[in-house]
Amino acid sequence: MTGSMDDITALRAALAAAETRACAAETRATDAEARAVSAEAQIAHLKHLIARMRQDRFGASSERGRRLLDQLELELEELETTQAEDTFENAADLAVRATALRNNRGRQPLPADLPRERVVLPAPTQCPCCGGMRLSKLGESITETLEVIPRQFKVIQTVREKFTCRDCESITQPPAPFYPISRGRAGPELLAGILCDKYLQHLPLNRQSDAFAREGIDLDTSTLADWVGACTATLAPLNALIRVHVLAAGRLHADDTTVPVLAKGRTRTGRLWNYVRDDHPFGGTAPPAVWFRYSRDRKGEHPVDHLSGWTGIVQSDAYAGYNALAKPGRQPAPVVSAGCWAHGRRGLFKIAEKDKAPLAIEAVRRIDAIFEAERVINGTPDQHRLAVRQESSAPMVEDLFMWMRDTCQRMSSKNPIAQAMSYFLRRPDMFTRFLHDGRICLTNNAAERALRGIALGRKAWLFAGSDRGGERAAAMYSLIVTARLNLVDPKAWLADVLARINDMPNPRLHELLPWHWKTLHQSNNTIKA
Repeated sequence: MTGSMDDITALRAALAAAETRACAAETRATDAEARAVSAEAQIAHLKHLIARMRQDRFGASSERGRRLLDQLELELEELETTQAEDTFENAADLAVRATALRNNRGRQPLPADLPRERVVLPAPTQCPCCGGMRLSKLGESITETLEVIPRQFKVIQTVREKFTCRDCESITQPPAPFYPISRGRAGPELLAGILCDKYLQHLPLNRQSDAFAREGIDLDTSTLADWVGACTATLAPLNALIRVHVLAAGRLHADDTTVPVLAKGRTRTGRLWNYVRDDHPFGGTAPPAVWFRYSRDRKGEHPVDHLSGWTGIVQSDAYAGYNALAKPGRQPAPVVSAGCWAHGRRGLFKIAEKDKAPLAIEAVRRIDAIFEAERVINGTPDQHRLAVRQESSAPMVEDLFMWMRDTCQRMSSKNPIAQAMSYFLRRPDMFTRFLHDGRICLTNNAAERALRGIALGRKAWLFAGSDRGGERAAAMYSLIVTARLNLVDPKAWLADVLARINDMPNPRLHELLPWHWKTLHQSNNTIKA
């Protein structure tokens, strides 16, 4: 009897423990589901914010974008990674499994043009229920998994056979083909990959050499440097054509950024200048392009030299180095300067964000209204832009300048808000010029976007090795950024150009420019399809 009582007590204890574990499991499942739902909502919110910031080109969103977009994308990455980790840790919980399934339903299918490899699992030989052997195939379920093939290298042997004539005993042999670089052992695909890794992915040559070594290929840094220099020289004619195309525009965006340059025992600061042709905002059909130049310093003589013989509209920040271009008597004519409202807004925005100053907030609100009016007419013909600006933007600009003047009269000139407003008030002609020419943009964002990759890459490549290195960087950035502006894959384009440029006669070199190359390859792909 005692033994029976002990058994009953043990069973009750086991039952209680099982119920406790079940409750704990249910609680964990509920908590996990709640965390998953909360994470899913946060992810959706972040994706919405990032999408809006990428779409908006004007106003507060573009101002925050350069500072917050990378931070938001990192936060989204961490949140999605954490959610995936939690999902797999709690895979036994049905609620979490269901949440994971709901998330997976939104995935996009893998590209149809990727090659497929079928891996068919062994079929059962008998029925698991009755043991019967008469099985008939009813259908199949396919799960697609994306996989990568490691980079493969191959050696191409170009054979030129020699023949002798039995009649005259002369020897004949096919002529040697042109190579991307003279007497080089590198093919165009390899060279394009090295160039894009250096100037697009910001991977210095010493790190590329280490990566090749890990894959069993001995390519030291000096060899890679020789190849990069040879490619720069080979591609120089295309850079010249891009320069001609850019300077054929009647309006340019101009900007510059710092480039650390290696010197004896230290680094000094050089500059990369860029001049962007982008006619799309006013409905122009000319392809966009950017031309980069390098200089050892930021003296105003450099833009004067770069734009020698050119006249038109230069959209830039308020850097005094551009002032010489607008001087009366300049030949062939003075350049017309147009200001960047994003630069002017920036100082007021910082005060409004940091100090919550009402006057700064009001100034930003008024400027954002002008940006909002501009958004509607972006991409329309210049005459339409001009008419809408005269009707809607001009009164807002006039009211803004009157309000700023009145506000500054009641403040000390040393007040930060007054100093920020004076950026506009000292240059009224530059900031109101867009009201009289539909080609002029409200901002200089096109030039800033073209420089963004360089600013990000500085953390990776640290410095240019010399002034010649800065000039090579300017040349390669002109090619790569122009390709990207025309929605062309820089690596595919450079590989094809390097394979064909030595066989291309000078009158036809323009066919290799990104916009012509893109049209040609789209036509070829259509014919093949």
